[in-house]
Amino acid sequence: MAPATTALLLVDLQVDFLPTGMLPVPEGDRVIPLANRLMPHYGTVVATQDWHPANHGSFAANHMWRKPGQVIDLHGLQQVLWPIHCVQETWGSEFAADLRTENIDRIFRKGTDPMIDSYSGFFDNGHRKSTGLADWLKERGITELHVMGLALDYCVKYTVLDGLGEGFNVSLIEDGTRSVELQDGDGLKAIEEMRAAGARVVTADQLRVGP
Repeated sequence: MAPATTALLLVDLQVDFLPTGMLPVPEGDRVIPLANRLMPHYGTVVATQDWHPANHGSFAANHMWRKPGQVIDLHGLQQVLWPIHCVQETWGSEFAADLRTENIDRIFRKGTDPMIDSYSGFFDNGHRKSTGLADWLKERGITELHVMGLALDYCVKYTVLDGLGEGFNVSLIEDGTRSVELQDGDGLKAIEEMRAAGARVVTADQLRVGP
């Protein structure tokens, strides 16, 4: 069992990020069984959930003549344009059907403001507004986070970096994540960036919290 001061943080394990979803992460479905195996061994399990309005500014379809993968200025921030995904109250925004959500203690939704994207589970991309995740964890005495989910090179990376910035000890569960890879090597670059910022990069077996 993980120490009481350690939480498992699941990032965006949602239908639209699975291989058949609107913004597919290759092999994204492969991390769901690992999440299910790990959750019972933590006293605190939290999850993030992309929760976009249909008019979100990160959707290429909401910009005339724009395509997914292009980069624009969105209200002062560089923004990668994405396919429409994880729209509020749609099937694609739901958690993966096989994910044992009954083991999740709290869900933090992000990306709700159409004017700005939110990769991190802690803040929007401009650090203008907090989701409340850091305060919630600290109120419960959590000092360490074990992070897994989708996608490695975006939402997982920024969640890890912001977790470090909020003073948590953070471990990335490398075999519990997959990357979008808009450019070849993005996943490896993300891992090195997280490691350089102070994150520990481990496999689930190295955590020694479960069977």
